[in-house]
Amino acid sequence: MKPGKGEQFVSEFINYLSVERGLSLNTRKAYRRDLSRYLEWLRKEEKNILGIRRDGLMRFFMSTRKALSVPSIARLMVTVRMFYRFLVAEGYCKEEPTVDMESPRLARHLPVALSQGEVELLLQQAGANRRNGTRDRAMVELLYSTGMRVSELVNLTMERVDLKKGYIRCIGKRNRERIVPFGKRAGDLLERYVYTVRNNQKNKQSEILFPNPSGGKISRSTMWKRVRAYARQAGLKKEIGSHTLRHSFATHLLEGGADLRSIQEMLGHRDISTTQIYTHVSGRHLKNAHKKYHPRG
Repeated sequence: MKPGKGEQFVSEFINYLSVERGLSLNTRKAYRRDLSRYLEWLRKEEKNILGIRRDGLMRFFMSTRKALSVPSIARLMVTVRMFYRFLVAEGYCKEEPTVDMESPRLARHLPVALSQGEVELLLQQAGANRRNGTRDRAMVELLYSTGMRVSELVNLTMERVDLKKGYIRCIGKRNRERIVPFGKRAGDLLERYVYTVRNNQKNKQSEILFPNPSGGKISRSTMWKRVRAYARQAGLKKEIGSHTLRHSFATHLLEGGADLRSIQEMLGHRDISTTQIYTHVSGRHLKNAHKKYHPRG
């Protein structure tokens, strides 16, 4: 492979993902990492990026088994498949070597959701923070009340929140906008935060709803660490991730009788099959309820 040629193709591909597909910076970084691994293997094996065939690609994926998990290998295969489709579309490559290549089967992991009681405990701990309790409780309540992603929350601006009508205009993946309502409890906490805390801060001119001390955005990792810390303080034993409150939001809606289409709209899922995983979680809940309350349970 000609030195630098592979890197040129990868750069063009990443630019395509940004300009034409509108993928986020983090997603583009993940694709670049995967392709860097692939380019490194091609150099070691002295293979041509445009001349590789299906059997060669299979050897590459087999070589990653010790270093990567099954989900990571599956993601790597998606990356390489998209990359070669791009090369074919651009006329660099005549044939796509990934055709008919099957991804490894993934075990289906059900999302971790908190019970309503566990959510209350989490909220209580967030509100107990002496320094940032009003803000943090409003943030955690908004995550649970809307099902927003943490990345969407930290990017939320004042103009996208309608306190009177009780909804937010949320910008999700690929800059898709959706409207999500929030209840009276979240509205009361937001009003309290905005009028008693935010409007009295030095950084109140920031357009960000929950600004950091300099007026910028709170990082996703900071927010996630804060939620996990409150969960530990609340004595929760479940593994808390960045999407736990989002999963809890969807699960509790489904258990309460909401239809999948409505939940799909509020979560911002493009495909309802992504939302359908919550039917498995809810099904478990229904089974437990049947066992507890039915005389033949």
